[in-house]
Amino acid sequence: MKTEDLIAIDTHTHLEVSCWNPFDRYGEEYDRAADKYFGSSTRPTMAEALAYYREQKIGFVMFTVDAETQMGRRRIPNEEIAEAAQANADIMIAFASIDPHKGKMGAREARKLIEEYGVKGFKFHPTVQGFLPADRMAWPIYEVIAEHRLPAIFHSGHSGIGSGMRCGGGLRLQNSNPMLLEDVAIAFPDIQIVVAHPSWPWQDEALSLAMHKPNVWIDLSGWSPKYFPPQLVQYANTLLKDRMLFGSDFPLIMPDRWLKDFEEAGFKDKVKPLILKENAKRLLGLG
Repeated sequence: MKTEDLIAIDTHTHLEVSCWNPFDRYGEEYDRAADKYFGSSTRPTMAEALAYYREQKIGFVMFTVDAETQMGRRRIPNEEIAEAAQANADIMIAFASIDPHKGKMGAREARKLIEEYGVKGFKFHPTVQGFLPADRMAWPIYEVIAEHRLPAIFHSGHSGIGSGMRCGGGLRLQNSNPMLLEDVAIAFPDIQIVVAHPSWPWQDEALSLAMHKPNVWIDLSGWSPKYFPPQLVQYANTLLKDRMLFGSDFPLIMPDRWLKDFEEAGFKDKVKPLILKENAKRLLGLG
């Protein structure tokens, strides 16, 4: 990635539309609920996402979420994202997502994606994937990630997915309490764990965990910065300034909107470059 040419690195973006596989309409009611929650129905293709980020001069990390076991919905291929990143390495980095219920088969896939496709990290969503982060079924996948010293992003806090649906779509918010990551952080100190999003209603737990465990980071995706809890801004400006990351949650929140609100959210001028790019460079090994 040509970081010197970029104004920022967005560490949290999603591919929602596959150009390899036909659209899987199963479970589409979750998309409609998310559209209502976020006030957006935008689902860009890979080509559209690349064009947008090039125009904005923002590098980005992209992934999908493999939740086939709980959701019953065919995933977007990890290889589709990885091959796009290989072809656009100046601006894009691929993370993979593997359903933890796949256990050792998932670990085999993780190794292949790292060694043959150059994947640089992994994304987990305990609420949507239906697992507790410290469940031993996920250990084989974590072991591969740790062996290669790659980062792993975990969704935390409330989820727009399922919000407003009957029974919340059967998804459990409690799985995404950031404190449930503590056992993973202890067992796998070589994994840099990124706690995704302001972790409402557990923001203080996320800050405590990051303060206590040096391999825990926080990304600021999924919310406009103008709605960030005051304590999140306080710690980003001080004790955790070196482990806070810009993330948008594209396409549900667009980076240009996030960056505009970021300028007015109370972050110190000396901290802004760390959050926007420098911390991500360290996390991703970009020098």
